[in-house]
Amino acid sequence: MEDQPLIQFRLDRHSGLPVYRQIVDQVRQALRLGILRPGDQLPTVRDVVEQIAINPNTVHRAYRELEAQGLIEGQAGRGTFVRRSLPSLPEHQAALQRRLVGWFEAARAAGIDDEAIEALIANARHLSKKEGPS
Repeated sequence: MEDQPLIQFRLDRHSGLPVYRQIVDQVRQALRLGILRPGDQLPTVRDVVEQIAINPNTVHRAYRELEAQGLIEGQAGRGTFVRRSLPSLPEHQAALQRRLVGWFEAARAAGIDDEAIEALIANARHLSKKEGPS
């Protein structure tokens, strides 16, 4: 039986972000959250292509960028491995994340779909930049 990869990539074709960038961001996020740690193996290019139906060159580009950032390294014949992690979220950020998860659950319970949630978040981000800190 084959081991499940530590990370499952998701593709948002409506995000406006290039696909390779979405992969880079998801790996960085997994490193910051401690999902991926030094020594962990990333999915093979073939596995990622099968998982989210994209061109292999896109995966290679994402992995090259992560390698250039010193976060991963390819090992000939073995695969691609995490070289180093990123600082984890400070406790106050973890607490904010828990509150945010609760907010998402409440929004979905109220019948708000993902597109409307994204619009609310974008508007709140805009308002917080406009108004600045209190």
